[in-house]
Amino acid sequence: MRRVACFVVAAVCLVSGARHDRWRIIGPGGGGAQYFPTISPHDPKKVLVACDMTGSYLTEDGGSSWRMFNLGGATKSFAWDPKDAKTLYANNRGLYRSSDGGRSWKLLYPPADSVTGVDMSDDHADETILVAGKPSGRIGAFAVDEQALYVGHGSELMVSVDGGLSWKKEHEFGGAIRKIWSEGGSLVVAGERSVFERRGGSWSEGEALGGESWVDIAAGLPVVYALTKTGGKISSDNGKSWRTFSLPGEGARLRAVGTSAKHSDVAYVSFDELKMGGEVWFGVAKTSDRGKTWQLVWKENAKAAANVRDGWIGERFGPAWGEHPLTIGVSPNDPNLCYATDLGRTMRTTDGGRTWEQVYTRKTDAGWTSTGLDVTTTYGVHFDPFDRKRLFITYTDIGAFRSEDGGASWLSATAGVPARWVNTTYWMVFDPEVRGRVWGVASGTHDLPRPKMWRRTPTERFRGGAIVSEDGGRTWKKSGEGIPETAATHIVLDPKSPKDLRTLYVAAFGRGVYKSTDGGKTWALKNAGLESKEPFAWRLTMGSGGELYLVVARRSEDGGFGNAGDGAIYKSTDGAEHWSRVRLPEGVNGPNGITIDSRDSKRLYLSAWQRKGAGSGGSGGVFVSTDGGGNWRPVLLKDQHVYDVTADPRDPGILYAAGFESSAWRSDDRGETWKRIRGYNFKWGHRVIPDPLDSKMIYITTFGGSVWHGPSAGDAEAGEDTTRYSAIR
Repeated sequence: MRRVACFVVAAVCLVSGARHDRWRIIGPGGGGAQYFPTISPHDPKKVLVACDMTGSYLTEDGGSSWRMFNLGGATKSFAWDPKDAKTLYANNRGLYRSSDGGRSWKLLYPPADSVTGVDMSDDHADETILVAGKPSGRIGAFAVDEQALYVGHGSELMVSVDGGLSWKKEHEFGGAIRKIWSEGGSLVVAGERSVFERRGGSWSEGEALGGESWVDIAAGLPVVYALTKTGGKISSDNGKSWRTFSLPGEGARLRAVGTSAKHSDVAYVSFDELKMGGEVWFGVAKTSDRGKTWQLVWKENAKAAANVRDGWIGERFGPAWGEHPLTIGVSPNDPNLCYATDLGRTMRTTDGGRTWEQVYTRKTDAGWTSTGLDVTTTYGVHFDPFDRKRLFITYTDIGAFRSEDGGASWLSATAGVPARWVNTTYWMVFDPEVRGRVWGVASGTHDLPRPKMWRRTPTERFRGGAIVSEDGGRTWKKSGEGIPETAATHIVLDPKSPKDLRTLYVAAFGRGVYKSTDGGKTWALKNAGLESKEPFAWRLTMGSGGELYLVVARRSEDGGFGNAGDGAIYKSTDGAEHWSRVRLPEGVNGPNGITIDSRDSKRLYLSAWQRKGAGSGGSGGVFVSTDGGGNWRPVLLKDQHVYDVTADPRDPGILYAAGFESSAWRSDDRGETWKRIRGYNFKWGHRVIPDPLDSKMIYITTFGGSVWHGPSAGDAEAGEDTTRYSAIR
């Protein structure tokens, strides 16, 4: 656990579509779970959306363009101030407020002056605010009216009547607070199974919904709509009593509900497993009469609905890929305006559900380009050596994407990849001498090396392998035989091998290293010297002399050290025939990447992941060795979750690093000193990749924020600072 001396408020520049700095985010848009669309009561063109990968998004033009902003964690709900159109709220790690339309954000609850530190010791470096040295706990719900702010903190309802300067406990309930509404003099709180109302200073509890807790709940007081696993309920008296509603057809499972605060006779509900006419459907139902009747305004299965206009997701994967909406937001003033979010998209209706249109991507003459709603994990940006306009992004969940116009637009690039492998393309490598020939590694298992992927699923169940293309990545096929089904996560090519008999190496997570000496036609396992029977082979690096380094990912999660769960680095000097273990820095057992100085093969840079728990500070960061791994010293400890170090191929003295602490870093002196790259502030970074066409630009791949493209030295004028904490190590 890291203690923090002071909490410095993040200021995040924000504008519709275009940023206020020199960074842009590229890709096809969408691709990951989106949540909590919240429409401004002052301007229907202004909408907030969250995602599960820490980004938050604002549109000011009705969804034509979006601007990502980052508060360090996943936002769980938003609100607009009822009086001031420029005041916004976001429930993130704490409750944040913006008083300038989203340009900057300040911590409101817990009060900033009470914060004593932050804990980022888990695998995702998730940030937990500490108050008096202890976790403050997440806010379950909040609300704002013209007189006060309300926060549900566990079972306690806290209230502030001075704009958040001071707080007092209003009431304590028997369980966690799920939602809060304050309208027309009524203060209503939803617990796990019932709704409470305060009138005249006293609280009363309404009818409980049996033993079930809510799946989702929405209200335009006094009307409350509630969904449980077995059906839907409606209350017309602030939750005092309930009646059941059901959709047309049979067997529908309900997931999300939204209603208009000022027109609560209207509500939208998402469903799946609805049986009707001999088929099974998913989509959205609408009521205009407080649940007495329902119309299926979005009804799809494997067949796309005529009234739903999707983008590249529907084109590539079909209408069911995103599933039925996860959350629904309805305009408080116009019940015909509704946004629905799912596992890959944000969809919008402006006509009460008669038609639905996606707002996450735009069609171009050459493909698709993002509107700014980017929720995708990326591993690399790969450049065709024979065509400067052709580049690829290797993605999780949506596979590889190809651009033929220098990154302006994108097309899916997984044609021919075995269906079970399409989910993730981890890496690609082009043949430097044969035009159009490219190899890759793909898997049905995403998000490696994060422990959540192997925590409950044994690696022998992972699917994937090596793939090859002869037409520049337009089409693919499985590369040869010899690699069993596996999560293949990295591939390297020996550029000195014959162009007709290329030597290739593949890292297979849970199996080890595979080698081919015939261009991928046949493969053989090369694990001699690897100590684990199930090595989490993650990354390979080849030096100019042909030496190979292998990163074996850590398998322990408990902060333990010096046991079989440790990660490791191995080296081979004979083409992977034999491996020898390389000593890691003292206290380090989470290697994530190894980088070789192209001018001095004995100079190595290690990227490391902090161990969990107190006293583990310094077990992550960047370390340098000048004797081939015999000895190490730390050179970057400000970031304890460093994913990778990249050397600029034009000048190997220039290094870049990125990781899971809202920062990317640059060194101009071979790693001796580091400076944060200003303007980049996505929470979970992967690696920095120098732009081969512009020495002053870089790409940064991320775990959930697609690819950032911006100035290699940072933007000195960027109006944000994500270094929110002054840490005590």
